[in-house]
Amino acid sequence: MEVLFGRYLKPIYSFTYRYVGRQDAEDVTQEVFVKVWRNLKKFDQQKSFKTWIFSIAKNASLDYLKKKKAIPFSEFSARGGSAFGGENVAGENMLAETLADPAPLPQELLERAGIAQVLNKTMEKLSPKYRMVLFLRYNDHFTFREIAETLGESIDTVKSRNRRALIKIRKLLSKIQRVEKQ
Repeated sequence: MEVLFGRYLKPIYSFTYRYVGRQDAEDVTQEVFVKVWRNLKKFDQQKSFKTWIFSIAKNASLDYLKKKKAIPFSEFSARGGSAFGGENVAGENMLAETLADPAPLPQELLERAGIAQVLNKTMEKLSPKYRMVLFLRYNDHFTFREIAETLGESIDTVKSRNRRALIKIRKLLSKIQRVEKQ
């Protein structure tokens, strides 16, 4: 079990954090590992453990939200950022990683912060089903197959949501760009 904690604690916490917010992520994460422990014998070793544990995390988060009658992703950027532009659970700046530069200039840092803010606002305008696909694909680096298994959707549905989400983001960003040019 110690190996499981070492490998999956941070990713599962980060995942549940996106669903339930800061206050409840620890409790839901703990519940995930309790469920994993109880159901370990039921795990089909022909399948991916990663998608199995994230499916448990998704279901535990949704169950928790149903009990609270909350809406998923309401605090998508509760830390002042998101997985796409803020800090991840390890305190690493994901945007800085994405736009890595050995010695960024102060002006570049300001631009990056602005990009992160715009991206967060844009992500908030997407429906939760699109945000989750993007989060798993670009933050957790899941394959389309892993996302499909985790969300209980077909691979084609996941690919379609990914494509539609990216198209929507492009449209929203181009609107923002046109407004800024005026």
